[in-house]
Amino acid sequence: MDVPAVEVHNLKASYRKKPVLYGLDFAIPKGQLVGILGPNGAGKSTLLKSLMGLIPGCSGWVKLFGKSGSKSLKHVAYVPQRESVDWDFPVCVRDVVMMGRTAPLGLLRRPGMQDYHLVAQALERVGLTGLESRQIGELSGGQQQRVFIARALAQESDLLLLDEPFAGVDATTETLILNLLKALKSQGKTILMVHHDLLTARTYFDSILLINMRLIAQGPPEVVLTEAQLHKAYAGRLDILSQVADTLSRQP
Repeated sequence: MDVPAVEVHNLKASYRKKPVLYGLDFAIPKGQLVGILGPNGAGKSTLLKSLMGLIPGCSGWVKLFGKSGSKSLKHVAYVPQRESVDWDFPVCVRDVVMMGRTAPLGLLRRPGMQDYHLVAQALERVGLTGLESRQIGELSGGQQQRVFIARALAQESDLLLLDEPFAGVDATTETLILNLLKALKSQGKTILMVHHDLLTARTYFDSILLINMRLIAQGPPEVVLTEAQLHKAYAGRLDILSQVADTLSRQP
């Protein structure tokens, strides 16, 4: 039996002593594009950070490609939310993408020709060739997001964790990123992505994790995005009821 890309058992996590995740159990097969959906405060970002061991005080266990602990992290690339990044930091686009080579190289080795080639190739794939020397704060929101996608590409990881990569980007950039993620999936990569749009989730993902501090449902979009499951996850919140109705009306 093939080892799952991600396996989680009884995962519990707190943030600033406030419980955020309760007893999550799930497994993600290799080579899937998976959306993580749920209301604000549901623990979506916390889940990604917990998978990487960045949330102290977690209980339960996480295995990535059958391994636990720091040994599993060499397989992982992380794309954070844009608002968590200091865009005034004096670093250029090329240097940010080169950070993706730190894990493969180690801290003490200097990048070589192959590393610079991988960085240039990653920038080309996200459409940022020619902006290598630009300070990251000078870029548009969509370009900034693509820089971090390029960093993940340069890392050559088997598992990509993305925290709302479509937030604040235009439709062209969203399409570019989505097509790139689908191409990576076709190469056997596994992608977990926090997403908020119920209307696009049905066509974007192979599988969905619907959470609200606990796991509400997991499976194909047509199984998870039902009226009962969505109301359970969002607790009847008025601001998403119209999205729920629209999503259900688009189902065949």
